[in-house]
Amino acid sequence: MTDIELLRHTLATLAYRAAKTIRHAPESFANFSAGPGLRTPVEIVAHMADLFDWALSMAVGDPRWNDSPAQSWAHESGRFFDSLKRFDDYLVSGMPLHHDHARLFQGPVADALTHTGQLAMLRHLAACKMKGESYNRADIQIGRVTIEQTPPDPRYEFD
Repeated sequence: MTDIELLRHTLATLAYRAAKTIRHAPESFANFSAGPGLRTPVEIVAHMADLFDWALSMAVGDPRWNDSPAQSWAHESGRFFDSLKRFDDYLVSGMPLHHDHARLFQGPVADALTHTGQLAMLRHLAACKMKGESYNRADIQIGRVTIEQTPPDPRYEFD
């Protein structure tokens, strides 16, 4: 696997796991507060979208950060997957990367993986549990970076 393929597989893995935390969450989950000064789920997803806007700006050689105010759950969820797809599309385009693969991974990608775990934990705290699963058996495919994912195999899910 090349560096680009491994990075793209990581993005597909992120998309799979993030989609699981976002899909079927009740509307009340978006603004759940785990405590004062902590981001709500919708603020986390907005931040994740900003991370991939930043990743793309780094990849094209014009790094810039934007801290977008959170809008609705549907808007931010769509914005996250759109920004993830734009970044993945750039990686496959053959255009030059102006930042090292490792730095792209250790910055925005690793941060988004951490935030996906936070969303899963917040779902449990907000009494909006989702099933766990054996992720190594998940149907993750390079390039599939939208909220539309293969449903988990029920044999490998657990409560």
